Amino acid sequence: MKNVITNKVFDEERALYNLCDCVVKDCTFAGEADGESVLKETHRIEVAGCNFSLRYPLWHSTEFVLSDSALDSLTRAPIWYSADGKISNCVIDGIKCLRECDRISLVNCKVKSPEFGWRCRELCMNGGTYESEYFLFESENVNISDIGMSGKYSFQYTKNLEIDNCMLDTKDAFWHAKNVTVRNSTVKGEYLGWFSEGLTLIGCKIIGTQPLCYCKNLKLIDCTMEQTDLSFEYSDVEAEISGNIVSVKNPSSGKIVADSIGEIILENSVYENNCKIIIR
Repeated sequence: MKNVITNKVFDEERALYNLCDCVVKDCTFAGEADGESVLKETHRIEVAGCNFSLRYPLWHSTEFVLSDSALDSLTRAPIWYSADGKISNCVIDGIKCLRECDRISLVNCKVKSPEFGWRCRELCMNGGTYESEYFLFESENVNISDIGMSGKYSFQYTKNLEIDNCMLDTKDAFWHAKNVTVRNSTVKGEYLGWFSEGLTLIGCKIIGTQPLCYCKNLKLIDCTMEQTDLSFEYSDVEAEISGNIVSVKNPSSGKIVADSIGEIILENSVYENNCKIIIR
């Protein structure tokens, strides 16, 4: 049976350093000592119903569970270099949460964390809301479903992502991303997916100016587009669009099929354009 630590207050440096095989319940990590790294190098711990207000609490931790807890804005960089963790029903406001982590799942969390999820591998995110300017920068092998996300420069340099049934309200999303599939989602922003490779959108609503330029192996299947002017410039694209595209400009190759296109711009191109454009 695991040891249990409950209803305690910790504020000193490395308060529970290298704790193993233990339950930490209804504790508070805050106080005058303002200590860092309270749960550093912990293994096989369960943390439930706790409040955090100290920096760097869970670094180099493995096989951890964090549930029903709050990490406030003073909890800077809360989870780095950790692996095999499950985070559920938590409110996370600490900047730079999750960096260089492996095999972490997040379920029904409310996250407000600039630079969230940098250089992580094998993340799984289901439910909840995320607000982050630089979301999942250079992360790989990620599965995301049923989340609402708002940010600016999301999914840059990511690889091998599966995204399903999400609302993504972001600016320069998926720049330089590789092997990304987005299904049944709304993607709202500006300059979507520039320089991506192997980006596939299925059953998605795409909203915003100048999307999907300089792409390689771009596919849109049964998608709609709103306010999407100057689309597909210099892209290798196969697109099936229901409804209207505001304008298409100098696509490089492939085929674009839509019910209507407000303007087709084929001029002043610096590359050869061999894309077929078909109005149904």
